[in-house]
Amino acid sequence: MQIIGIFQKAMLYSKIRTQSALGMAIFFLLISLGFSTSAQVIDRSIDEIKQESIDRVKRGAYPLGGLDQGDVEEAFSKITTRDPDDWANGFGLVADKYMAIAANAKTKKEAGAAYKRAWRLYYFGQFPVPNSPGKKVSYDKAINAYIQYLNTQDIPTEVVKIPFEGKFITGYLRFPKNAKGPVPMILAINGLDSRKETVAESYTEILDQGVGFLAIDGPGTGQAPIKVDNKADRMFSTAIDYLYKHPKVDNKRIIAFGVSFGAHWSAKLGITEKDRLLGVVAQSPAVDVTFSEAVITSKVNGNKEYLFDYIPATLYVYDGANTVDDLYRLVPEMSLKKQGLLGKPTTRMLVVAGVKDTQTPIQDAELLLRNGDIPKEAWINPRGGHLGREASGWIDPVIFSKVIIPWELKLIKESRSQ
Repeated sequence: MQIIGIFQKAMLYSKIRTQSALGMAIFFLLISLGFSTSAQVIDRSIDEIKQESIDRVKRGAYPLGGLDQGDVEEAFSKITTRDPDDWANGFGLVADKYMAIAANAKTKKEAGAAYKRAWRLYYFGQFPVPNSPGKKVSYDKAINAYIQYLNTQDIPTEVVKIPFEGKFITGYLRFPKNAKGPVPMILAINGLDSRKETVAESYTEILDQGVGFLAIDGPGTGQAPIKVDNKADRMFSTAIDYLYKHPKVDNKRIIAFGVSFGAHWSAKLGITEKDRLLGVVAQSPAVDVTFSEAVITSKVNGNKEYLFDYIPATLYVYDGANTVDDLYRLVPEMSLKKQGLLGKPTTRMLVVAGVKDTQTPIQDAELLLRNGDIPKEAWINPRGGHLGREASGWIDPVIFSKVIIPWELKLIKESRSQ
């Protein structure tokens, strides 16, 4: 493991903020030695990141699902440091190769496969967030490659720009091929380091079931117009407004899905937008405990379930967050309990979680299940970590296909028989 910071909230850092001049002297001494208040204490070294990534790509595990092991190994051969631009460049060079293949492809199918491969590589090149010049370039290239890939598909995708507070919510709107009549819709919300492209790709399989989707980036991620704070859910209300008025949408059958941090938003929408949503899916929802000082500290001290740079990624998405100290101030405000929402009426809800989740403690799923006014449904994996996933077997796409989509289809079917 690599030491990349020195502050531990439970030990030194809280004392620096509150104690005497001696504490402040220590603080400025540490700063003068080059330590950062924005870094987590311990994280993987570049060699450890490489090894863990290879282990995950072999299993098809997040965030390397869909990547080719040979491509990953080729990129790693070009990466020698933990510098974010070095990382982006390594994966970008491999991705560029597939963009060239796509440009010279003889068929749409061949081009689509190459563009998709390039998109996944560019996306991983900006992982977990585009917080450096090189990673920003990689993110932009990922979007371009994904749109090029979409243009090769038989079922069209519309890139929509929904006006919002002088900016735009950018999303992928997709309806089933040859759909007749109003279409039930999924509002799909990504997590901390996934993007609207990843959730859009997951929801492609629901199109054959007569259901469409709108995939948008959650606050602070991707092309979202605002960053995270406890009022940022207003962005999703605007997206629901858009769906509600769309002539092709069955506005009585809109379901919100959120994964990881996105599950916080879908859970909140299940309360605040209960009258306009048929139901919500919250996969590892952050409700209250996740936003506590103790859990923030555990993440500052390192989280092996997360591949790398958990705290830098979190700082990137929060409005006004520049240091770890900012997170201790801002994050607790996100608690649905603190906002007075727990216990209020909800729409139908599926909660998906893993008992061994180290990113979003299972207690938050339990809180959500025990509050509100109507029965909720749950899929809880006693051996699962974040999102309910396991190292093999119950991996992300399996949970999605066998648990989440069937529940959404069941909900839609039941609503039609009532």
